[in-house]
Amino acid sequence: MKLILRWLITAASLYIAYLVLPGITVEGNGFWVYSIMALILGLVNALIRPILKFLSCGFIIITLGLFVFVINAATFMLSANISQSLGFHFAVDSFGTALLASIIVSFVSVVLSSILIDEDKR
Repeated sequence: MKLILRWLITAASLYIAYLVLPGITVEGNGFWVYSIMALILGLVNALIRPILKFLSCGFIIITLGLFVFVINAATFMLSANISQSLGFHFAVDSFGTALLASIIVSFVSVVLSSILIDEDKR
């Protein structure tokens, strides 16, 4: 049940990023696009992001952790490109938009998770 809840939270945070940032375009049935993009983003974060963090651990240390934002933006753009290649039109215009979107998605996901999971424990 928690996995489905986290998936829905990610989809909702992607929708909020779409509303806030003009550089994100979504075509077609929005619910399915956000749902598939959340699934792809979760898979990319689970499979590729740890490899990227391991390979760039020197940059992460030198920049005092700020390079993680670059990795998050890269995985966000990669997820958007994968969703487009699968026929779900979630497009990100630039790396800067991906950087801001990854920050928004992370922030909204943390806030919603803390609210919904705290209620789930009670």
